[in-house]
Amino acid sequence: SLARIIVHLVFSTKYRKPLIRSEIEKELYAYIVALCAKRDCPVHEIGGMPDHLHICFTLSRTYPFLICGKDKGRFFQMDKNKGNEYRAFAWQNGYGAFSLGQSQISAVKNYIKNQKQHHVRQTFQEE
Repeated sequence: SLARIIVHLVFSTKYRKPLIRSEIEKELYAYIVALCAKRDCPVHEIGGMPDHLHICFTLSRTYPFLICGKDKGRFFQMDKNKGNEYRAFAWQNGYGAFSLGQSQISAVKNYIKNQKQHHVRQTFQEE
């Protein structure tokens, strides 16, 4: 069997609170990449802003889209001990998931890598 479904997943923090701060960003991203790898969903790129996250990954043939819903709650568990401001951390309900063709991966990876520059020109809400 063969399945290669590439997904651009976007979701935000609850109430769009800017809780994904630079001091925890790398550790959070590494944790998410590791969790995705355990689900056989290799991450091509991850990045975002303090209030939202983008992940470009290949969806596992054997692991359904639960990574977008059920596992999303696990994406921040490791950081709740970082301080009082993170104790109430939660993700917003829902997400955006967009399928990609192989030829689109490079453009989406660049888009994710350049989120901070992109959002200087246009906010997440405007987009």
